[in-house]
Amino acid sequence: MKFILSKKLALLLPGFILGLIATQGVASVPILPNPVLYLTSQEPFQQGAKQFIRYHYDVENKDAYPADFFAASPSLPPCGKNTKASRTWVDFFDQGGKRLYGFCALTKPADLNGIWFALEDGVVPPSYVYIELNDRLTNTKYKSNLAETTQ
Repeated sequence: MKFILSKKLALLLPGFILGLIATQGVASVPILPNPVLYLTSQEPFQQGAKQFIRYHYDVENKDAYPADFFAASPSLPPCGKNTKASRTWVDFFDQGGKRLYGFCALTKPADLNGIWFALEDGVVPPSYVYIELNDRLTNTKYKSNLAETTQ
């Protein structure tokens, strides 16, 4: 009986140890809620000779995201010439999935209260938009609700 028990232990123990070693280097993906997006205002502005409407949004549950989510990440691919782009990028999409605009250099969760996209004045906006937070470190995306473009 003693021989059988030690034989089973000898067979199981290496597998257990290998399992522990294999999981030591794996980054754990945090369990975070999807962002809750809502329109805060619209603002006309001029750039060059063109008139635009800027659609301002906030994320209601922005405090649920850790500060390191927006830390500068020079070890990840740059955003254009910005080699210190944040770990998490934020992209706006229309309800059909067409990308409208994005942010790659937010520095803290509170910056989610100042995100926006703009359309030329006279262009009918999509009825709804959503954002995706793309955590580039863990390759995880968090998709928001559909938010209206009118108040």
